[in-house]
This record gives sequence, structure tokens and C-alpha cells, in this order.
Amino acid sequence: MSPATPSPSGPWSALTAEAVAQLLGSSPARWWLSGGAALDRWVGSPIRERENIDISTVPADLPALLGVLPARYTAWVPDGDGVMPIADAAEDADLQPVLVHDDDAGAWVLRVNVEDGAPRAWVYRRDPRLQLPWDRAVLDLDGIPTGAPEVQLLWKAFSPRPEDDADKDAVLPHLSEEARRWWERAILSIHPHSSWSIPVRTPMNPARASWNRPQR
Repeated sequence: MSPATPSPSGPWSALTAEAVAQLLGSSPARWWLSGGAALDRWVGSPIRERENIDISTVPADLPALLGVLPARYTAWVPDGDGVMPIADAAEDADLQPVLVHDDDAGAWVLRVNVEDGAPRAWVYRRDPRLQLPWDRAVLDLDGIPTGAPEVQLLWKAFSPRPEDDADKDAVLPHLSEEARRWWERAILSIHPHSSWSIPVRTPMNPARASWNRPQR
């Protein structure tokens, strides 16, 4: 019997980072904490209250990752204003994010973002020219793979909200000099029109045209 279709605005009962690691521990898939969950773990304490929890994987590993979920957990993808079972999506569809629902509890528990990557490097989905070796893009924090903070802040820089500003203000002062330089270069190169790029600009390093815009 097919599960009832949950509402995308339904309640969340987000898994903890430790519960995610235990749940996915038997999967051969590459995965890592991302978004706010990664920033909280890197800082060492919650920066702010968060409703959900994000992880990321790469396209080739998504089936293996979902394959270890218990039967009560079902996977859904966006479908207009609602969701549909991921099994019903076209094979070539680029539907994001994948939402995991606990049917017994009647709540969403996990959000899975599908990012790009090559065998040796993480690849920024918004511009494949930006890459990092996997051991720089994903850190091992007490046994849990966690997206590097500068990478998570890059994702948030595209269109930052007030809550993203809070994340940035909590994380930036603690970045290493190398990580901060990488983040600043990436902001100016890829998202120069972000409000976050303004404090980074200098006469020697003005905002350039985005890599995603045609050059004239």
C-alpha cells in the first residue's frame, strides 16, 4: 500500500547529527552534514534554532544512501506546490531537495541536497569551475562528515536572509586565514552581487562580473 502523500508544510521532527550518522553508517554512499547543521557542528554549539537538518550527497550515491533507510522513512521530491515519491520522478529530472518523511511519526526528519562532485574533488553546483579536494570540502568532525564552513557560507551567499547573516557572523571570525581567503575569492568571483560581497571589496579587489554571466 502506498503511503499517503505528506504536505511539504507539514511538521518537522529533525534528526540529530548523531542520529543521521547512525542511520547512514551502513551506507557506502558519500554524504555529509550541510547547511546550518554543518555550521552548528563546526562551531560546537547551535548558532540559532533550526527547524530541519540538511545533508548532502552526489547524484551517483543518492540511491545507495536512500537504500539504507528503514521502511517507515519515505523519500519525496518537489512536485509543483506538493511532493511526489522520488520513485515517480523521471530519471533525468533534477528535483531538489529530497525530503525524508517518517510515516510512523507523521513528520519530516531529513533534507537531502544533491551536489556535484568528481572522484577527487567537490564541485560547486552553481559553477563547476569552483572545486575543492574532498578532504577540504568535507571535514571529519568526531567521526561525522561535515561540510566545511566556508563552503556552507558560499551556498548561503547567493541570496542571504537575516538568519543567514546570523550564521555568517557566528562563523567568519573563527575561520582560518586560508578558509577566509578562499571564501572571499569565491564570493567576488561567483556571487559578486551578493550583499556579503560589499565588505570584501577593496580598490585592489573590486567586484568582477559573475562567472555565470556572459563576458563582453
